[in-house]
Amino acid sequence: MESTLKRTWAEIDLDALSYNYRVLRDHVGADVKFLGVVKADAYGHGAVQVSRTLQELGADYLAVSSIDEAAELRCNGITMPILILGHTPREQVGRLMDLHITQAVSCQAKALEYSEEAVRHGGELTVHIKVDTGMSRLGYLVSGRHFATGTAAICAACALPGLRAEGIFTHFAVADEPDGGSRAYTQEQLSLFRRVIDAVEAQRGQRFALRHCANSGGVASYPDSFMDMVRPGILLYGGGELALQLGLRPVMTLKTTVSTIKTYEPGTDISYGRRYTTPRVTRMGVVPYGYADGFFRCLSDRCSLMTEHGAAPQRGRICMDMSMIDLTELPQVQVGDEVEVFGKRQRVDTLATAAGTIPYELTCAVSRRVPRVYYKAGQEIDKELLLRF
Repeated sequence: MESTLKRTWAEIDLDALSYNYRVLRDHVGADVKFLGVVKADAYGHGAVQVSRTLQELGADYLAVSSIDEAAELRCNGITMPILILGHTPREQVGRLMDLHITQAVSCQAKALEYSEEAVRHGGELTVHIKVDTGMSRLGYLVSGRHFATGTAAICAACALPGLRAEGIFTHFAVADEPDGGSRAYTQEQLSLFRRVIDAVEAQRGQRFALRHCANSGGVASYPDSFMDMVRPGILLYGGGELALQLGLRPVMTLKTTVSTIKTYEPGTDISYGRRYTTPRVTRMGVVPYGYADGFFRCLSDRCSLMTEHGAAPQRGRICMDMSMIDLTELPQVQVGDEVEVFGKRQRVDTLATAAGTIPYELTCAVSRRVPRVYYKAGQEIDKELLLRF
């Protein structure tokens, strides 16, 4: 469905994505495979267009969170390998096999279920074994007293009929944190993961084809973690402090427009709750961008939006469909002018810091009613709104 309304929209710069890919590819080296994380609609950027670009660039793998995310890519012409990082119910194993999707296996119960279903369907399911080295989320327990039982269980899973154990992986908890304690913890995770790999491969007498653990933090800061494949996520999209350090470019620029401008007398209360009162004659603009579009209400009175002529402080409580910006010091700004929420003039990191969160959350929160407009070589090549299939 195509939007004809110039209200609020996200411009996705596929040239910036290509640039980031090439920088990261050079950073990790030609011998290391490259998995692009495109879960959550490519962190809000549009999984289909992002995946097409990565496929054209020669990336080796993609990662998503669910079988529906993987199916969307297959339905839109993505043929490269796709790894599901999260849970897939056993009744969907046949679909996984039909779509040639790789599934993460995080415990013995899942391994047994997937094996039984793969055998029942008369085929083989490609899997990557997930190891919990300190994230304490998904994966085989292997720390401390669990090492022997954990590695034995992994070996047993790899030997099950109907499963082809192509890879083994873990996930760093604090690789993006620069303090000494976080660095030590990440090195402990990496060391434990290497011990698990050595033990399992020795017991099996067979090497995993793909061993991987480097997420964005690992890619940026831990070259000894690259192994066979890396898994950059937010780095691909140019978000976060580590992306800035590597000279990566923001892929998404979120824009809106000035829909109305009114001038208020001193002492006028603005928006819900009357939490902002004008201290002087104030020229106030309304933009059609609110919390239903992904503008966190906690940012009320704590951020600015960027006009061509400078920053416009946000005033009053952010509403569902709109918010107010102070244009008193920006008399050049008129109704219809574009306003940037984040992107090239203001990094998403700035708003994330003000909201007390991370850039991932802000790009993922850009809602489905905000059209994504895709640009390549400076030209609009596609536009998406709401549904693709």
